[in-house]
Amino acid sequence: MSIFSRHRRVKIHKNRSIDVVRASVQKSQTADWPPHCAPNCSFILNPDNAAYLWHRNGFLKLDDIVAEECRNCKVGKFQGENMSPAFLAVFAVILCILFRILNVSSTPQIPQIVCKDGQFMECFNKIAPMLREPYIPTRLWGFSGHIQTIIHSIVGRVKCPWPLGERVYLSLTDGSTLTYDLYQPLITSVEDDITVAICPGIGNSSESVYIRTFVHYAQCHGYRCAVLNHIGVLDSVQVTSSRIFTYGHTEDYGAMINSLLKKYPTTNIVSVGFSLGGNLISKYLGEATRPSNIIGGVSICQGYNAVVATQWLLKWQNFHRFYLYVLTENVKSIIMKHRHVLLSDDIKQRYQLNERDIAAAATLPELDEAYTRRVHKFTSVKDMYSWSSSLNYMANIRRPMVFVNARDDPLVPENLLEPVKQFSAANNQSLYIELANGGHLGFYEGGLIYPNPVTWLDRALVSLIGGIVMSHNDLLVAKRTAETMSMSI
Repeated sequence: MSIFSRHRRVKIHKNRSIDVVRASVQKSQTADWPPHCAPNCSFILNPDNAAYLWHRNGFLKLDDIVAEECRNCKVGKFQGENMSPAFLAVFAVILCILFRILNVSSTPQIPQIVCKDGQFMECFNKIAPMLREPYIPTRLWGFSGHIQTIIHSIVGRVKCPWPLGERVYLSLTDGSTLTYDLYQPLITSVEDDITVAICPGIGNSSESVYIRTFVHYAQCHGYRCAVLNHIGVLDSVQVTSSRIFTYGHTEDYGAMINSLLKKYPTTNIVSVGFSLGGNLISKYLGEATRPSNIIGGVSICQGYNAVVATQWLLKWQNFHRFYLYVLTENVKSIIMKHRHVLLSDDIKQRYQLNERDIAAAATLPELDEAYTRRVHKFTSVKDMYSWSSSLNYMANIRRPMVFVNARDDPLVPENLLEPVKQFSAANNQSLYIELANGGHLGFYEGGLIYPNPVTWLDRALVSLIGGIVMSHNDLLVAKRTAETMSMSI
């Protein structure tokens, strides 16, 4: 039998020590003991006078004993270098959850294409080979729509350039001051005079990283770019009326288009919109007759139906409410930044605004109820959302359109993609592109951890604009040929 004496602290590795119970054991008692049937003691002296510590997996040889009194335990506890089965199990579960979230086992897929018009599609097949090739996201995290979306919102793009341009100021009829930034092409060997009129996402501007990256890439391919700065977003431009940007008012974008046509009367314009901007350009092209200089539009990651999309974001599962909170705080910060104008006593009295309700709003519907729908004189938030949704104007679009979405976009429910698929399947000069991955405006590609500086979206957008220009030129040639033949007859 082992005779327990007093507790000791045993040093097992550098400065790591543990509390054990020291025992005195006779040599004859320990000589024939196998490790798995040793007595219930923590510390013994073997026949070779070496010190051993017993734990559930066997003996651990100790090199040193530190004589420090321990009064907190009755038996020794081992916490050594070997991992216990429970720890390994927890570690394995964490790895499985992480791999599940990151979708590391996923494989790259070719974009899904919906297009009725074969001649229209042929123009993109010639100039946009990436539509026939698998989109390869960044290996470690690119298959997760959440990670792509979060990295886009925090980082934007890697190695982002800062293109040089001029800022144009416009005074609108309601007293608002609107600005847009104008960037000239970096190469002049391109025959066509094309201006890309860009409408950024909610709370974004020409200074947003993803906008700057795309503008520079488009400049390098011979395109002039004009970027709308949503009213209230830029710190350097003061708000001069009672409003900021909204989800469905296209007057700001229309004012930029009219200004561009005054500067460049013969230019052809391709409208490009990101997220909220995609909704705005689609609504702009569908709600009224527009200048003939606009030869097409490209919409990226818009939600099409604000009523359904907002109801979906109000749900708690899959982090929807988190994204809605971020969007709400973004818009609220813009309002509060200009509250000396937007929430002046005169404005609050005129529109029955309560600053406390605005500051306390936790979701976009609450913020829009407290501020947006009152300033823009809507009877309800639902009416404003319905009026703002591009889906209700899509049937009236008379320009070539390209729509790009990702199935794993955490801000756009997959069921909202069906109407635009049906629209592209039923109308000529309409193309719908759906990627399995990409998140919301992410579309990072290449690399294991560090993605390529230019995303799949940047490359695809330049090619899609080229496809619209090619289709426009082919129609002009066909029209002129038909006119020539009719005159000869």
